Amino acid sequence: MPRLATVDPATAEPAARALLAKVERALGTTPNMMRAMAGSPAVLDAYLQFSGALSKGRLPAAVQEQIALVAAVENDCGYCLAAHTVLGGRAGLSEADLVAGRDARASDPKVQAALTFAKAVIATRGFVSDDELAAVRAAGYSDGEIGEIVAAVALNTFTNYFNSVGQTTLDFPAVTGATVNH
Repeated sequence: MPRLATVDPATAEPAARALLAKVERALGTTPNMMRAMAGSPAVLDAYLQFSGALSKGRLPAAVQEQIALVAAVENDCGYCLAAHTVLGGRAGLSEADLVAGRDARASDPKVQAALTFAKAVIATRGFVSDDELAAVRAAGYSDGEIGEIVAAVALNTFTNYFNSVGQTTLDFPAVTGATVNH
């Protein structure tokens, strides 16, 4: 049972209604997470602005989705794992890539370095070692791209925590065999 109420787009306050309509146009649906965020239009707007800005960055959408999978597993968020499994597929990830991403693995060495670094950022709460930073740089990531990896971790940690606090009702196909509790 969800602990944060979802907002019905039809009866939402004007600011929330406009944001939820934007989500509906972009995704063809309005996920429960965003309906719950709409309880505070500021929260939903912050999420949409942050994710929209990162979508214009240098990291490919597929890599961003793999980072989201790593964060979902590391932060134990079943909602985000389910959502990013669907979104990762839409971004071109194969079933094998989706499964590997949950374990911070990738067949491409450069992507592997990004996932390893993202996992380290989560595990150390940002206090990565000089060696971890050197490894992601050695894989070919610029400081700007490293910043985007950190930003992707931060954005996904926010949604992981939001859904964990809210116990958001799953409206994506559940991922079976995953190591998350929700």
